[in-house]
Amino acid sequence: MSRLRVAIDARFLDAGYGGVEQVVIGLASGLSALTQGEEEYLFLANEDSAKRLHPYLKGPCKILPAGRPKRSPWSGLISAAKPALNSVLDMLNPAITRKLVRISSSDGLIESSDIDIMHFTCQTAFLTDIPSIYHPHDLQHIHLPQFFSRHARVVRDVRYRTFCAQARMVAVSSSWVKQDLLTQYNLPESKVSVVPLAPATLAYSEPTEEELGLIQRKFDLPDAFAFYPAQTWPHKNHIGLLEALNILRKKHGLTIPLVFSGKPTEFSARIQQRARELGLADCIRFLGFIEPGELCGLYKLSRCVVIPTKFEAASFLLWEAFLAGVPAACSNVTSLPAQAGDAALIFDPDDHGAIADVLYRMWTDEELRRVLIQKGNDNVARFSWERTARMFRAHYRRIAGKRLGEEDNALLQAPPLL
Repeated sequence: MSRLRVAIDARFLDAGYGGVEQVVIGLASGLSALTQGEEEYLFLANEDSAKRLHPYLKGPCKILPAGRPKRSPWSGLISAAKPALNSVLDMLNPAITRKLVRISSSDGLIESSDIDIMHFTCQTAFLTDIPSIYHPHDLQHIHLPQFFSRHARVVRDVRYRTFCAQARMVAVSSSWVKQDLLTQYNLPESKVSVVPLAPATLAYSEPTEEELGLIQRKFDLPDAFAFYPAQTWPHKNHIGLLEALNILRKKHGLTIPLVFSGKPTEFSARIQQRARELGLADCIRFLGFIEPGELCGLYKLSRCVVIPTKFEAASFLLWEAFLAGVPAACSNVTSLPAQAGDAALIFDPDDHGAIADVLYRMWTDEELRRVLIQKGNDNVARFSWERTARMFRAHYRRIAGKRLGEEDNALLQAPPLL
């Protein structure tokens, strides 16, 4: 069998892409474990992302240097003028905007590298004649348009449709997202495949007791706290969680310390302003971006995890809480109820009273926490990055017309886990 060469887009690590970075790192760790096979996995990465990815690569996985993107001497001015430019673009007729959307083409690197399959892990891709897999992840801009400018919605729609049309396979993490893509974009069902992901923290080393102590002292953490690790985008609903804490304080006289982590966005100032308005600034901690080992430690140190998001394809945070042995609660949106099963408490993210009630139960009921932890362990045990990698390997072989083994066929025919 000739060697199958797969390029995996990893140019976006540590560039504010949040969950996409976790997908790439998890996939790298899973594919690195597949030492039996005639495949070579080349992670397309620039210098910065290659350094971040390097600890997770071994065996059949290597870096394919992408080089640094060319930076215009006017980029600083363009960035400063972007808000005003977006306002102008929003006034254009959407039909005109669609014609202005720029679709990048391959620079020739993957073609000259004898790549057989191009695996785009992010919504941003490029045009190529090489067979590709594309991850649109979710269509939040259609369901929550209030969080996007009209121009941004048009750009997303044009790019997503273009790269879905180009792809031999559109990969999604849940059956909910698959059905949404079939409905919104009218894609053939055979083109969209569910490949469930796994907790990103499976790829990281578990912190020792000594390391946990160092993390607690570094961030000056209370002995018990609720944890929400998420970038501060509006749809992540940090403010809804603050409103719930305010209700808890008024209804039960209970003040729960709350720790946030995640790269800040322009919406961070609004979250902090609301915390001050509610008189909660003293019990809220914003840690910003943290390294993987610290993230694992924060899960372990927390009493509970709460995920009030208004939209997700699937929640890495939920799996990570299960894996860390921490009780969790999450929103009743998209695929999250199916992902949680009976292992997490569920609430309406727009009902602040419901969030408060769930927090109160997890904070005060030790037996409930014990039951949720056990169910979470059982739930997350079904998922691993090696299984995800084996599923993608089967799809790589299928798309490239390679001979499929018994395991490949079984994975391709198995009903989705999520």
